[in-house]
Amino acid sequence: MSDYGVVTEPRTVRFERMLPGPIDRVWAYLTESDKRAKWLASGPMELRVGGRFELRFNQADWAAIIEPTPERFKHQGGEVEIGLITQCDPPRLLGFTWREGAVPSEVIFELTPRGRDVLLVLTHRRLGNRAEMVSVASGWHTLLGILIEHLNGCEPRYIWSVRAAVEDEYEKRIAPD
Repeated sequence: MSDYGVVTEPRTVRFERMLPGPIDRVWAYLTESDKRAKWLASGPMELRVGGRFELRFNQADWAAIIEPTPERFKHQGGEVEIGLITQCDPPRLLGFTWREGAVPSEVIFELTPRGRDVLLVLTHRRLGNRAEMVSVASGWHTLLGILIEHLNGCEPRYIWSVRAAVEDEYEKRIAPD
């Protein structure tokens, strides 16, 4: 299993991570606002197909050491993402729309128990173009690292320096249009 996401089909990036379980605990970090705020965003989520959700982003919640936010990401502070649940089978499957680009994409989380651990497969599909794929891939890569730190009982320390490094790597890994 690679730490880097892979392009599995046009405009689709997929990640696999082995997380410390149990599955209900990982599910809580995907669906409960207070836990999700630690690595992604807070906000209500109606856990049913067609249900609404809000993701309220606050990068200050993500790491113990706050690095200066790069200029190109400063607009994201306080941003709210509103979408719809497209798939929901607790505690194994969660999908929702994402409006990163001009057309909504879809994020799918699949959880599978593996002994004490949980295999998380995250697929983000229907991305608009290569630039969006690179941005989304480096973003999820960074955020999944933060999630793993929290699940391991550690306090994440950095965000932006990690993101910059992995974004450079995704620029190399994702083929040009």
